[in-house]
Amino acid sequence: MSRPGPARPTILIATSYRVTADVPPAGEVLLPADYVTSIVKAGGEPLLVPPIEAPRSDAAWRQLVARGHGLLVVGGPDLDPSAYGQKPHPKTVLTARVRQEADARLVAWADRRRMPTLGVCLGAQTLAVHRGGTLIQHLPDVAAAYQAHVRPEGAPRPRHAVRIDPTSRLAAIVGTRTLNVNTSHHQAVELPGRRLRAVAWFDDQLIEAIEDPRPDRFFLGVQWHPENLHRERRHLALFAALVAEARRWGRGR
Repeated sequence: MSRPGPARPTILIATSYRVTADVPPAGEVLLPADYVTSIVKAGGEPLLVPPIEAPRSDAAWRQLVARGHGLLVVGGPDLDPSAYGQKPHPKTVLTARVRQEADARLVAWADRRRMPTLGVCLGAQTLAVHRGGTLIQHLPDVAAAYQAHVRPEGAPRPRHAVRIDPTSRLAAIVGTRTLNVNTSHHQAVELPGRRLRAVAWFDDQLIEAIEDPRPDRFFLGVQWHPENLHRERRHLALFAALVAEARRWGRGR
């Protein structure tokens, strides 16, 4: 008889990081509250994972992440394009090195263990690059229509429809082939990477979601910000799916 999974599985949330303007400068660990709210509403127990530098705190890091049953990789600035073999675009705003390295380490650790993983915006791009994929560094360079994805400073996130592959796990989760999403990004996945496929698009060209199609894997990334839309059931469903898969994963540990 199989063991029951944890009632409220622990979801590791990779936090963001920034350097302050203080003298001397200091680091701040950050996380928008909507990520925590989304996980709690979906039935999970959030556990924040700060970007601990390795190997100095390796034992502490391993002890912390070993408590998790699923992983959520959140949004932020841009990945260093050297991670996918390109030079920085003039519009690239780099993620703090310590955060990029910490996210990459977490994703690799979770992927090796087949731990359910959801990536949001930068998080989705991190999943793609981890699997050998590449990014478009500045969408307006590709098509003028993509300028609408770039949110002006201080403005609300615009919304648009995405088309979803009806055979995908994503379609099964959200229960529709067309979804109205928010948008706030100037980069996007270009090539998804090993064992990943594009499963949602804007204008039938721009990749808006990727997933590992293998039935025993939950490795999913979305370019929009469902955490800000957690009051809408189709967007909260993404976090509910992560929590459900984490519960199953915990049962098999």
